[in-house]
Amino acid sequence: MVNSFSEKRLVGLIGRGIQRSLSPAMHEQEAAHHGVRLHYQIIDLDVSATSDGELPQLIKTAQQMGFAGLNITFPFKQLVIPLLDELSDEARAMNAVNTVIFLEGRSFGFNTDGSGWTWGFDRALPGADLAHVVLLGAGGAGSAIAHSLARMGCKELSVIDSDVRRAEVLALDIQSQYGVVTGADARPDHLIQAATGLVHATPTGMDKLPGLPLAEQLIQPHLWVSEIVYFPLETDLLRVARARGCSISDGGNMAVGQAVGAFKHFTGRDAVANRIDTHFRKLVSERS
Repeated sequence: MVNSFSEKRLVGLIGRGIQRSLSPAMHEQEAAHHGVRLHYQIIDLDVSATSDGELPQLIKTAQQMGFAGLNITFPFKQLVIPLLDELSDEARAMNAVNTVIFLEGRSFGFNTDGSGWTWGFDRALPGADLAHVVLLGAGGAGSAIAHSLARMGCKELSVIDSDVRRAEVLALDIQSQYGVVTGADARPDHLIQAATGLVHATPTGMDKLPGLPLAEQLIQPHLWVSEIVYFPLETDLLRVARARGCSISDGGNMAVGQAVGAFKHFTGRDAVANRIDTHFRKLVSERS
């Protein structure tokens, strides 16, 4: 039963190539169940042909226009950090922000990617072996997941990124904070055979960037595979992994999990995760 509206909120999402994002629908419908009239605005810098250098002005304008907050996605989760007044402990530790709140003239950065990924991972792959995980992608989402893996008891973490220096920085950070055995490389070839699981945290596999993020022959049945891309919900990586007999977690699990956390920041209310998940998967099936 949807309540009558008692409050209003204006929020948004800043990123590139985000026209198909389901965040507006997830947040707006869940808000209606709580009696909140929430409008969620897509701010796609690809569509507006806006340069990355305009990000400071976008943040300032949103604050001036009365936005309650913003979600931040690729490629701005780290670029937004110096533009904010304060960071949560988690966002600071992860060096990535995916949720910004404006309150009393100040801006606050949070990260719900890590908790969101953990929620979805535990739901899809309970009891998964975390002895040695290969993480593809050391950007904002990858950083959040690396910290989550360490907190979940991962024994060894190999960070793979085409920018080897970025992978090394994240690996050393995880090692120093948590004591996890880590390594970094540009390719997973010589690491993945000994791994128990694979997390994919790059844009490869999205509708606009189809394909596999690693050689197909490296995806072996002994691996569990966790994906963060959710358009399409079954990426090429998950299609191959499923065919090879791997246990999998699709990108929808993280999408829903991080939305639950962001919704709490935007509205002060606890979202019903299973309700958002049901709505999310219905939307995906309708748009496929």
